[in-house]
Amino acid sequence: MAARIPATVVTGFLGAGKTSLIRHMIENNKGKRLAFLINEFGDLGIDRELLLGCGIEGCGEEDVVELANGCICCTVADDFLPAIEAILDRPQPPDHILIETSGLALPKPLVKAFAWPEVKARVTVDGVITVVDSKAVAEGRFADDETAVQAQREADESLDHDNPLEEVFEDQLLCADMVILNKLDLLDDGSADRIEADLAAHLRPGVRFVRAREAAVDPAVLLGLDAAAEDDLESRPSHHDSHDGEDDHDHDDFDSFTLSMASIDDADALEQRILGAIAANDILRVKGFLDRPGVRRREVVQAVGPRLRRYFDRAWKDGETRRTELVVIGRKGFDRAAVERAIRG
Repeated sequence: MAARIPATVVTGFLGAGKTSLIRHMIENNKGKRLAFLINEFGDLGIDRELLLGCGIEGCGEEDVVELANGCICCTVADDFLPAIEAILDRPQPPDHILIETSGLALPKPLVKAFAWPEVKARVTVDGVITVVDSKAVAEGRFADDETAVQAQREADESLDHDNPLEEVFEDQLLCADMVILNKLDLLDDGSADRIEADLAAHLRPGVRFVRAREAAVDPAVLLGLDAAAEDDLESRPSHHDSHDGEDDHDHDDFDSFTLSMASIDDADALEQRILGAIAANDILRVKGFLDRPGVRRREVVQAVGPRLRRYFDRAWKDGETRRTELVVIGRKGFDRAAVERAIRG
């Protein structure tokens, strides 16, 4: 019987650094044939484009499969299973499969899918890697103020997880085999120790932290965990587990839209408008590409909360339509029209 192909699930909240982690794996894969399944929340394939824009040998169009417009944990039967089977049925199957979930996905339903008969005989979940934005955690962006609401929680268990961000974040930790504490360069000395101590309460026994900057972690640390997570579901609790075996999870707490714009003459001014829109509205994430007139390369925009980065990733291809497009993701009910006006200026 042929050995099962290992698959690594990379999860983590919006902007934690999942795509950067995978890019680092590609750059340092030491000749392994890798295949990638990328899932996004929103209708613009930013993460797939970021991987394809890396220019690294061994990262071709056919190796990066995207599942857009939905959550991989909610569309397992319709989207994920056919995609994974297509990868497995290639004449030359990969040595390892990397799966990047959307920032709002729960990893457990996805791990469950690997127990399906048509997949289990051919693939095993080598490990679930959860990437954490250390700066966001330090700022308290995922959890309510425990001190302020502890008395309410003790009196009424229904309040225990009334923050949808907290639920998703904790589920990603509860399923982890390893946690990457990323973006440590944004913290002062001692903060990493405090964050580890806080997050440790949400981890299963034996789960280890790995500290990172720019998501640069040696693949030898991440791959080969041999966790067989699909056989270990009972030890991976979820706030969305239900007694009838169905996972009660949706994304009604979040909205997203794509904003298309003309070429950008003043990217610095656009950056300030984006930051202003984030500050004035309940926006979690902004990401996309800019078309800069007279510039050969496209510019990437990555905003997480109040932090924004811009950089050029690759040259526009011959015949490619140059475009400026941004995906905006926020909490349900944010004023889309106001955000769009603020960004357009």
